[in-house]
Amino acid sequence: MPRKQSVTKDMLLDAAFDLVREKGREELSARHLAEKAGCSTQPIFRIYSNMGELNNDLFLKCADYFSGYFELDSNYSDVPFVNFGMTFISFAKNEPNIFRMLFLQENDLNKSTYDLVNGGSKNYVINELKRIKGIGTSDYESVFMRVWLVIHGTACMMIRNEFDISEKDTVNLLEDMFGKIYG
Repeated sequence: MPRKQSVTKDMLLDAAFDLVREKGREELSARHLAEKAGCSTQPIFRIYSNMGELNNDLFLKCADYFSGYFELDSNYSDVPFVNFGMTFISFAKNEPNIFRMLFLQENDLNKSTYDLVNGGSKNYVINELKRIKGIGTSDYESVFMRVWLVIHGTACMMIRNEFDISEKDTVNLLEDMFGKIYG
């Protein structure tokens, strides 16, 4: 008789990721996860003491996945924050359920939106701010806040299907708005 495959933490996280990606975080329960992973609920609670612990690991997995989007080379524009903005908006459009989990719901790890979009030591935000001629570090927070409102607002409107414009028009919109913010 072949030995039963044992359920691992990675298998559960992969199944939880797929479940949230397809159906949203609100569908993540021990029962739904067990069904997705092809096991009973017993291995879930053998590996995790509770669903909150699993949610924290899942949040980190989703944050890593999001960070990978910024590793992709996008070349929409030479204007600071346009490539950054388009990458963020593209993530929202392509991964709406993960976007909601990361940017529209509370997390128990106290990870701020800024922590996520800056990419930790990768400093995505800081690197974009350094590209803006004529501003000093004392202006960074103010400029980023104004830029961020446009980027995040556009992404939220896109996933709610309230903003239906082409990629080219979105780039033009971002270039125009950002030029007004720090031009």
